[in-house]
Amino acid sequence: MTRKTVSIMVPCYNEEENVEAITSAIVEQMNQLPQYDYEILMIDNCSTDHTRDLIRLICAKNPKIRAIFNVKNFGQFNSPYYGLCQTSGDCAISVCADFQDPVELIPVFLKYWEEGYQIVCGIKTSSKENKLMYRLRGLYYKMIRKYSAVDQIEQFTGFGLYDKSFLDVLRRLEDPTPFIRGIVAELGGKRKEVPYEQPKRRAGKTHNNLYTLYDAAMLSITSYTKAGMRIAVFGGASLALVSLLIGIYYLIMKLVYWDRFNAGQAPLLIVTLFMFSIILIFMGFLGEYIASINQRVMRRPLVVEEERINFPDSNPKEKSEDE
Repeated sequence: MTRKTVSIMVPCYNEEENVEAITSAIVEQMNQLPQYDYEILMIDNCSTDHTRDLIRLICAKNPKIRAIFNVKNFGQFNSPYYGLCQTSGDCAISVCADFQDPVELIPVFLKYWEEGYQIVCGIKTSSKENKLMYRLRGLYYKMIRKYSAVDQIEQFTGFGLYDKSFLDVLRRLEDPTPFIRGIVAELGGKRKEVPYEQPKRRAGKTHNNLYTLYDAAMLSITSYTKAGMRIAVFGGASLALVSLLIGIYYLIMKLVYWDRFNAGQAPLLIVTLFMFSIILIFMGFLGEYIASINQRVMRRPLVVEEERINFPDSNPKEKSEDE
């Protein structure tokens, strides 16, 4: 009987302190599951440290470990998504290189997969990282879930198992800016959620910052909600009504107390500055939607490869959303 093949995809960026340890931990887990064959795919998003050198050494020692090197950094969403699409197993498991996705859950994911679930999601119930950031993320997920037409998955980062039938869906999508968390909620089949506590990074510094978190928030908002535009419409209408009432009030006061009522320049200046600030915010929301549309219509490749290691055909190639 042919054994099923499990693909483990590990996205990397400047993880020289973790790549050897994470591959060893994954291999150890898979050696405890002899009923499965496995492959590990490391996709490096143009690291600037010694991550690539270490990956080459790892691949040389174990032919079941493959690697893809991108020619540049294509962002935190495109590279992992592309990596999942390049796996060849009966299912694929996405695991971060920093150990914040516990590899001990791999047997749990496989158990539920064998029970018929097409997708098994790891759901953070708590985190040993910054508690403030965890709570802010929780509020963000709740907002997206409330305003999205798709029932979004709270505290899901992409860590999970995906059946090959769902991977085929990912490969057919024509989306140059894929948001895997939303795609799973929108297009995924039978799903099981597995709770876990997110541990601290094993080593190194997180690559998330205010900009990357904002980028993730805007991508999900522009892809799955109309909240930004609705806020602009209703907020603008409300402010227009308030401005009209204030204008009527000042007109009445001036007509009744025309010789004593002196409005001065301060109220006019304050209202003007306030209105311009609101307009700029709404223009920013509109710009985010336009930028999202622009990225999609340009139909650029998800990533461009520089090198492949341990693939049957290890020649670099481009992968576009049309392939």
